[in-house]
Amino acid sequence: MAQKKALIALDDSENAMRAVAFVANTLAPDLKVTLFSVIPNTAAICDMNSPTLTPYFLAQQGTFCALEDKKKDLLMSAQEKAKETLVKAGFEEKNIQEKATTEEKGIARAIIHEARSGYDLVVMGRRGLSGIKEFFLGSVSHKVFNAVGEVSVLVVD
Repeated sequence: MAQKKALIALDDSENAMRAVAFVANTLAPDLKVTLFSVIPNTAAICDMNSPTLTPYFLAQQGTFCALEDKKKDLLMSAQEKAKETLVKAGFEEKNIQEKATTEEKGIARAIIHEARSGYDLVVMGRRGLSGIKEFFLGSVSHKVFNAVGEVSVLVVD
């Protein structure tokens, strides 16, 4: 029987770390795990230099781009922390892959696209949107759950 593969959708939130802890404490350590993060695509904004931009935006552009670089560092740090958690729980390091992609069409779409590439399970934390925001915008976990198709989805609260 082929080794089962799980995709853990990971950001730098406590919810995502609870999902990792759930996998570490509940699922079999012979599982092949991919820690998957979606990096915000801010290149277009950071590279933008147009006379039509407001002076305020131009003055704040560097600060914004520095924060986005920090976000990428936080995501990579979260992947390392998640990997350590899994290894401590008995998962073999060779069975844990870290993967990141740049957001092109939304975080949920990136997770769905990756999940459809051969995983048996997607594990993710539930985000803490307010009821009204979730009603109008939908949460990432809700979008993934409804669109992923043949792959099981586990949403950890």
